[in-house]
Amino acid sequence: MTLETRPWDSAEFLETEEDMQEFLTVAFEGNDPVHIAKALGTVAKARSMSKLARDVGMTRAALYRAFSGETRPEFATIMKILDALGIGIVPVIRHGDTDKAA
Repeated sequence: MTLETRPWDSAEFLETEEDMQEFLTVAFEGNDPVHIAKALGTVAKARSMSKLARDVGMTRAALYRAFSGETRPEFATIMKILDALGIGIVPVIRHGDTDKAA
């Protein structure tokens, strides 16, 4: 008996804003810019990559490149995308991490 598989696409399971918020929260907790960009891409795909491209004034191809994990998009680009998705960033001070800034 052959086992059939298909590629996993997290975007298919991000159905509510709460799902998307939790998905992005976990991505941001890892502090990995590449992972965060990929997570944003997944949310963008769940919402509509074409609409996002129009809203931020970028091509779909440029957005896919930004979310590919092969490049590190500029912070301004990330902020523009977050704004278009209606997502904000809230700074949180983590106790015990204050020595890292020194």
